[in-house]
Amino acid sequence: MKKIGIIYGSSSGTTEGVAKTIAKKLQLAKNDVYDAAKVTEAVIKEYEILLLGSSTWGDGDLQDDWEDALKIFKKMDLSGKAVAIFGCGDSGSYSDTFCDAIGILYKELQETGCEFYGSVETEGYDYSSSQAEVGGKFIGLPLDETNEDDKTDERIDKWIETLKTEIIN
Repeated sequence: MKKIGIIYGSSSGTTEGVAKTIAKKLQLAKNDVYDAAKVTEAVIKEYEILLLGSSTWGDGDLQDDWEDALKIFKKMDLSGKAVAIFGCGDSGSYSDTFCDAIGILYKELQETGCEFYGSVETEGYDYSSSQAEVGGKFIGLPLDETNEDDKTDERIDKWIETLKTEIIN
Protein backbone atom coordinates (compact mmCIF):
# COMPACT_ATOMS: atom_id res chain seq x y z
CA MET A 1 0.00 0.00 0.00
CA LYS A 2 1.15 3.53 -0.76
CA LYS A 3 2.27 5.69 2.15
CA ILE A 4 -0.65 7.81 3.38
CA GLY A 5 -0.45 10.90 5.57
CA ILE A 6 -3.34 12.86 7.03
CA ILE A 7 -3.03 16.58 7.73
CA TYR A 8 -5.90 18.44 9.39
CA GLY A 9 -6.78 21.87 10.68
CA SER A 10 -9.18 21.83 13.61
CA SER A 11 -10.19 24.56 16.06
CA SER A 12 -12.82 22.75 18.13
CA GLY A 13 -11.48 19.20 17.76
CA THR A 14 -14.19 17.98 15.40
CA THR A 15 -12.01 17.75 12.28
CA GLU A 16 -9.19 16.29 14.36
CA GLY A 17 -11.59 13.57 15.49
CA VAL A 18 -12.61 12.87 11.90
CA ALA A 19 -8.94 12.70 10.86
CA LYS A 20 -8.27 10.14 13.59
CA THR A 21 -11.33 8.12 12.58
CA ILE A 22 -10.16 8.02 8.96
CA ALA A 23 -6.66 7.01 10.12
CA LYS A 24 -8.08 4.19 12.24
CA LYS A 25 -10.26 2.92 9.39
CA LEU A 26 -7.20 2.93 7.11
CA GLN A 27 -5.08 1.31 9.85
CA LEU A 28 -2.57 4.17 9.80
CA ALA A 29 -0.15 4.79 12.63
CA LYS A 30 -0.77 7.74 14.96
CA ASN A 31 2.43 9.37 13.68
CA ASP A 32 0.89 9.54 10.16
CA VAL A 33 -1.67 12.11 11.37
CA TYR A 34 -0.54 15.73 11.63
CA ASP A 35 -1.97 19.02 12.81
CA ALA A 36 -1.66 21.53 9.95
CA ALA A 37 -0.08 23.98 12.41
CA LYS A 38 2.89 21.62 12.79
CA VAL A 39 3.33 20.38 9.21
CA THR A 40 6.72 20.73 7.52
CA GLU A 41 8.02 20.27 4.00
CA ALA A 42 9.73 17.05 5.15
CA VAL A 43 6.39 15.66 6.35
CA ILE A 44 4.71 16.44 3.03
CA LYS A 45 7.55 14.83 1.05
CA GLU A 46 7.28 11.62 3.11
CA TYR A 47 3.87 10.64 1.68
CA GLU A 48 2.59 9.53 -1.73
CA ILE A 49 -1.03 10.15 -0.70
CA LEU A 50 -2.13 13.14 1.36
CA LEU A 51 -5.56 13.32 2.96
CA LEU A 52 -6.17 16.94 3.91
CA GLY A 53 -8.92 18.04 6.27
CA SER A 54 -10.26 21.36 7.44
CA SER A 55 -13.25 22.76 9.22
CA THR A 56 -15.05 25.76 7.72
CA TRP A 57 -15.32 28.86 9.89
CA GLY A 58 -17.19 32.17 9.80
CA ASP A 59 -18.54 33.01 6.38
CA GLY A 60 -16.86 30.09 4.63
CA ASP A 61 -13.29 30.55 5.84
CA LEU A 62 -10.51 27.98 5.95
CA GLN A 63 -9.43 26.92 9.44
CA ASP A 64 -6.59 29.20 10.68
CA ASP A 65 -3.86 26.55 10.97
CA TRP A 66 -3.95 26.11 7.20
CA GLU A 67 -2.68 29.65 6.54
CA ASP A 68 0.97 28.78 7.21
CA ALA A 69 0.61 25.18 6.04
CA LEU A 70 -0.61 26.33 2.63
CA LYS A 71 2.47 28.53 2.26
CA ILE A 72 4.59 25.39 2.62
CA PHE A 73 2.46 23.37 0.21
CA LYS A 74 2.34 26.12 -2.42
CA LYS A 75 6.11 26.49 -2.65
CA MET A 76 6.53 22.75 -3.33
CA ASP A 77 6.25 20.72 -6.51
CA LEU A 78 3.67 18.07 -5.62
CA SER A 79 3.73 16.34 -9.01
CA GLY A 80 3.04 12.66 -8.52
CA LYS A 81 1.27 13.16 -5.20
CA ALA A 82 -2.35 12.16 -4.78
CA VAL A 83 -4.49 14.47 -2.67
CA ALA A 84 -7.97 13.84 -1.26
CA ILE A 85 -9.74 16.46 0.84
CA PHE A 86 -12.28 16.14 3.64
CA GLY A 87 -13.93 18.79 5.73
CA CYS A 88 -16.48 19.60 8.38
CA GLY A 89 -19.21 22.17 8.12
CA ASP A 90 -22.64 23.07 9.47
CA SER A 91 -25.31 22.78 6.78
CA GLY A 92 -28.03 23.99 9.15
CA SER A 93 -26.59 27.33 10.25
CA TYR A 94 -24.24 27.90 7.28
CA SER A 95 -26.09 26.34 4.36
CA ASP A 96 -24.66 28.93 1.94
CA THR A 97 -21.00 28.21 2.84
CA PHE A 98 -21.24 24.50 3.65
CA CYS A 99 -17.77 22.94 3.80
CA ASP A 100 -16.27 25.79 1.77
CA ALA A 101 -12.85 24.92 3.24
CA ILE A 102 -12.72 21.84 0.99
CA GLY A 103 -13.11 24.07 -2.07
CA ILE A 104 -10.57 26.56 -0.76
CA LEU A 105 -7.92 23.87 -0.24
CA TYR A 106 -8.66 22.52 -3.72
CA LYS A 107 -8.29 25.94 -5.35
CA GLU A 108 -5.16 26.84 -3.38
CA LEU A 109 -3.38 23.59 -4.33
CA GLN A 110 -4.28 23.46 -8.02
CA GLU A 111 -0.97 25.01 -9.12
CA THR A 112 1.20 22.58 -7.12
CA GLY A 113 1.02 19.71 -9.61
CA CYS A 114 -0.82 17.28 -7.31
CA GLU A 115 -3.72 15.20 -8.54
CA PHE A 116 -7.07 15.25 -6.73
CA TYR A 117 -9.17 12.21 -5.88
CA GLY A 118 -12.17 11.30 -3.74
CA SER A 119 -14.99 13.38 -5.16
CA VAL A 120 -18.41 12.75 -3.63
CA GLU A 121 -21.94 12.99 -5.06
CA THR A 122 -24.00 15.89 -3.67
CA GLU A 123 -27.10 13.70 -3.31
CA GLY A 124 -28.16 13.27 0.31
CA TYR A 125 -26.70 16.60 1.48
CA ASP A 126 -28.90 19.55 2.46
CA TYR A 127 -27.17 22.87 1.68
CA SER A 128 -27.71 25.86 -0.59
CA SER A 129 -24.16 26.65 -1.78
CA SER A 130 -20.62 25.36 -1.36
CA GLN A 131 -17.21 26.18 -2.82
CA ALA A 132 -16.56 22.44 -2.39
CA GLU A 133 -18.95 21.70 -5.25
CA VAL A 134 -17.02 21.47 -8.50
CA GLY A 135 -18.61 20.17 -11.68
CA GLY A 136 -21.76 18.98 -9.90
CA LYS A 137 -19.90 16.95 -7.24
CA PHE A 138 -18.09 17.74 -4.03
CA ILE A 139 -14.35 17.76 -4.73
CA GLY A 140 -13.85 15.98 -1.40
CA LEU A 141 -15.75 14.48 1.53
CA PRO A 142 -18.05 16.94 3.34
CA LEU A 143 -19.20 16.02 6.84
CA ASP A 144 -21.73 17.72 9.10
CA GLU A 145 -21.03 16.66 12.66
CA THR A 146 -23.48 19.27 13.97
CA ASN A 147 -26.63 18.12 12.18
CA GLU A 148 -25.84 14.76 10.55
CA ASP A 149 -23.31 13.02 12.77
CA ASP A 150 -25.34 9.83 12.38
CA LYS A 151 -24.23 9.74 8.70
CA THR A 152 -20.52 10.32 9.32
CA ASP A 153 -19.31 6.72 9.63
CA GLU A 154 -21.17 5.61 6.52
CA ARG A 155 -19.92 8.61 4.54
CA ILE A 156 -16.32 8.00 5.64
CA ASP A 157 -16.57 4.30 4.77
CA LYS A 158 -17.95 5.06 1.31
CA TRP A 159 -15.22 7.69 0.71
CA ILE A 160 -12.48 5.30 1.77
CA GLU A 161 -13.87 2.68 -0.64
CA THR A 162 -13.71 5.29 -3.42
CA LEU A 163 -10.12 6.13 -2.49
CA LYS A 164 -9.20 2.45 -2.48
CA THR A 165 -10.40 2.08 -6.05
CA GLU A 166 -8.83 5.37 -7.20
CA ILE A 167 -5.44 5.55 -5.46
CA ILE A 168 -4.83 3.43 -2.38
CA ASN A 169 -4.61 -0.11 -3.76
